[in-house]
Amino acid sequence: MKNNPRPHIGLFIPCYIDQFYPNVAIATLELLEKLGCKVTYPLGQTCCGQPMSNAGFESDSEGTTSKFISDFAHFDYIVAPSGSCVLHVKKHSPKVEKLKKNQEHVQSNIYELSEFITDVLKIDSIKGSFPHKIGFHASCHGLRGLRLASDSELNEPKFNKTLQLMKDLEGMEIVELTRKDECCGFGGTFAVTEEAISVQMGKDRIADHVDKGVEIIVGGDMSCIMHMQGIATRDKDNVQLMHFAEILNRVIS
Repeated sequence: MKNNPRPHIGLFIPCYIDQFYPNVAIATLELLEKLGCKVTYPLGQTCCGQPMSNAGFESDSEGTTSKFISDFAHFDYIVAPSGSCVLHVKKHSPKVEKLKKNQEHVQSNIYELSEFITDVLKIDSIKGSFPHKIGFHASCHGLRGLRLASDSELNEPKFNKTLQLMKDLEGMEIVELTRKDECCGFGGTFAVTEEAISVQMGKDRIADHVDKGVEIIVGGDMSCIMHMQGIATRDKDNVQLMHFAEILNRVIS
């Protein structure tokens, strides 16, 4: 961590969390504060521009990129409960030459929540009790883009930054999945343009958890959780879905 013993965090909350899952935003804020951070939520923040860029309109997202930089450049760190949006800002957002220095600062200091806790705050695990049987869904952008965990196609030592934080929770059983890092099928606009494939991929992902008796599917991207939650609700699957921030915030008194 930088010399500042209490880093000032700019809390970046993606659109779908703001609109549909504000409880995850609140849990993230409270968790960071419990871990000793000073947290500010810039009220003027808007979309980071990922949907436009992913749809092929990267140049049209320069306005949202410029606003994002202006909103967050003065913070020590920017933290978000989403690997997908963080990856976009960090590696895929268009270059804004007039804001080059500030953009470099933002891209060098933006973190997904679990990697911020493990890599910046240097917290190895969190103590508490959560007596449930969980399965972990590793979202693609966080896994392969931000390297939040090892992936099965590479011959490398196993690691998972999110599960590392939860490994010492009393009573928690973490299930080993058959296909631990398979895509859930959401993929942003892919879920709209390729609906049938997207739904079947989601069904397969949920089945891998349900077949092993998982009570709660835990993830780090609410977009993926939203997709699977919709399928599980329609199919009446006996499984809950949660963001890991909700669990960690709950267990810390």
